[in-house]
Amino acid sequence: MAKTYSGGMRRRLDIAASLVVTPDLMFLDEPTTGLDPRSRAQVWDIVRALVAGGTTVILTTQYLDEADQLADRIAVIDHGRVIAEGTPGELKSSVGSGTLRVRVRLPERRADAERLLTGALGVPVRYESDQVALSARVSDGEPVAEALAGLNRAGIELTEFAPTPTETTTDTNGARVA
Repeated sequence: MAKTYSGGMRRRLDIAASLVVTPDLMFLDEPTTGLDPRSRAQVWDIVRALVAGGTTVILTTQYLDEADQLADRIAVIDHGRVIAEGTPGELKSSVGSGTLRVRVRLPERRADAERLLTGALGVPVRYESDQVALSARVSDGEPVAEALAGLNRAGIELTEFAPTPTETTTDTNGARVA
């Protein structure tokens, strides 16, 4: 019967089967690969709940935003060797930010936030696969502060804003990451 389920449902079923007894340690190997944005967000919520309940989760992923969202510590591995390691903040600050990522509280406000950020930052703002997330490449912190203040004045609530670790991976291993 499980073979008729969607990829997202099968992933959630795999995780649920692992949770019959609450584990102290759980290994998740690319748990969101191939999932639609809604299913991906649901798996992220499951991982967050596991961690909040005291489970240590070791997660492998090729999605940098996933590592940034879910990990307390990140190790960047290239050809089997750890080339960078630290908290998301440490990795980001080691090379400068470069990309602003925001998540709006209400999905219906994402288009408003995109228009406001594009105007304030003067650069293109990109829709992320997460239905409430936007990102933009930035080179100066001052317009970012003003853009965030503009979102606040417009009543657009954010659940998070941060630079992303994309530049960290690009700079530490020399590969271009999209």
